[in-house]
Amino acid sequence: MSMRSAMQQHGIRAQQREQTRQSLLREGRRLFSGRGYGAVSLAEIVQAAGVTKGALYHHFTGKTDLFRAVLEELQQEVGQRVAAAADTHDDPWTQLTAGCQEFLTATTDPDIQRVMLVDGPAVLGWSQWRAMDEAASARHLADALSFLMDEGIVAPQPVAPLVHLLSGAMNEAALWLASSSDPEDLNHTKAALGQLLQALRIG
Repeated sequence: MSMRSAMQQHGIRAQQREQTRQSLLREGRRLFSGRGYGAVSLAEIVQAAGVTKGALYHHFTGKTDLFRAVLEELQQEVGQRVAAAADTHDDPWTQLTAGCQEFLTATTDPDIQRVMLVDGPAVLGWSQWRAMDEAASARHLADALSFLMDEGIVAPQPVAPLVHLLSGAMNEAALWLASSSDPEDLNHTKAALGQLLQALRIG
């Protein structure tokens, strides 16, 4: 086999491995979000993805590791939605409020909510879930608040307590909204969040 053929074969195998990984993530996400982590078996995931258990173990150490990857993917998607909502505005204060409002909207999607907020802490443990949540969103919130403090829009204060208070409030609100049957509750919660954030503003 020539070097060129060997490189082509290597490229094809790498592409096939990535396709297998994406298929596992896609089916894992569909099953975890639809029925919950505890109700889904490893055998069911590999069957839905059309791969063997050996193929799954090539990419993940097991069901929990696959779930962690699905959660990380969802957190990134929510983060992208928040950033996109913020980026439609030029004013830094409006960027913060629009981003926080979009977080509420995104995480009240029942599929996202189940993986991110219900099963996430239960499956991975609070400390690991909190670390992932902090890496995915809290850091950006901290950066936004720090910038607003530097600009004199929010009163100077320790950032970490404020970030944890706001993150906790938004996560709890998203959990409550996901179980709500009144479509107006999202608008009411967004309004309440807006008032909560407005109380921080001095400039």
